[in-house]
Amino acid sequence: MSRTTTALLVPELNGKFELSQVSLEALQPDEALVEIHASGVCHTDISAAFGRLPCEPNAVLGHEGGGVVVEAGADVTEAAVGDKVLLSFAHCGNCPGCKSGHPAYCYNFNARNFGGKRPDGTTAMFLTDAASGKKLPVHSTFFGQSSFARLAIVHKSSIVKVPADTPLELFAPLGCGIQTGFGAIRNTLKVKPGSSVAIFGVGSVGLAAVMAAKAVGAGTIIAVDLHADRLKLAKELGATHGVVGGSDLDKIVTDIRAICPPLGVDYAVDCAGVPIVVETMVAALGMNGRAATVGAPGPNQFAKIDIMGQLTYGKEYVGCTEGDSNPPEFIPFLIKLHRQGKLPLEKIIKYYDVKDFQSALHDAHSGKTVKAVLKWN
Repeated sequence: MSRTTTALLVPELNGKFELSQVSLEALQPDEALVEIHASGVCHTDISAAFGRLPCEPNAVLGHEGGGVVVEAGADVTEAAVGDKVLLSFAHCGNCPGCKSGHPAYCYNFNARNFGGKRPDGTTAMFLTDAASGKKLPVHSTFFGQSSFARLAIVHKSSIVKVPADTPLELFAPLGCGIQTGFGAIRNTLKVKPGSSVAIFGVGSVGLAAVMAAKAVGAGTIIAVDLHADRLKLAKELGATHGVVGGSDLDKIVTDIRAICPPLGVDYAVDCAGVPIVVETMVAALGMNGRAATVGAPGPNQFAKIDIMGQLTYGKEYVGCTEGDSNPPEFIPFLIKLHRQGKLPLEKIIKYYDVKDFQSALHDAHSGKTVKAVLKWN
């Protein structure tokens, strides 16, 4: 007999969510049933709900979950019934990317996280057609979890066990946005102490990058954003300079070079995924500068690169998925940093009861709230 649960359903790819009842299929051996206590709201969820990232109608999204295991399949060793867990991205564990210690570059990443189905092609959730009584599949297992629900069927690769005293509502965003921004600085770019770094777009991911840059000892940390209030917050969290973004891209590069003469910064992170921002970021790199994109623009987006500039100045531009993190190692590391006062998440998070999900989604989408977290219990 299947269980039912309350979930935020996306009936059509128009960005609108509804609080609905959905049914859960039986657990498979490599899955756990998790009672969700908190879910971070990420722009990836919103983009998928609009169809800008791979998704289908009748979807349950959510990929920054925190909860308690209430049932575990026979092959799940990552956590046991009663354990608190934080949830992150899914990966296969068997491909060269996973076996090399870089599960964020799993060869099956897109299918496992955006495919809406389990590896065997089934869905973890379904609706029942009122007229015919037939099952209607729900696009689920989003990032191996679909944690916009009170109960979630979670693939074992998405599970990170945490201590019993862990505040799940505070650390739920570690599963994607925070580890992405922090990992871009620490894992992908490997920013060196005393160096300079520019961060383009200081929402939750960008502010995590700001905190990371401060934690690793960067000497000059430049926040670039359209909004003065975000630049102010970035400075509170460690940025040494703020540059106002806008349509005058040459001015942004000029402003950055004035701070880091003569050519620009040692490192840079793009958190927007907008082609023109990428072009501006690369132009603002100095000699042997290295830049990474973490913003997800969706398919068929292209940026122009000055090939001679890349060649003669030795610039590098790379992609970065999930901060190149290994969640079972990286998430506990981030929790430790918070306890040391080096990751003050409280300054960027606002909590919403799930009944107020419309406000949470609106505030996250508009930028009114840096990081919205839904509380389910």
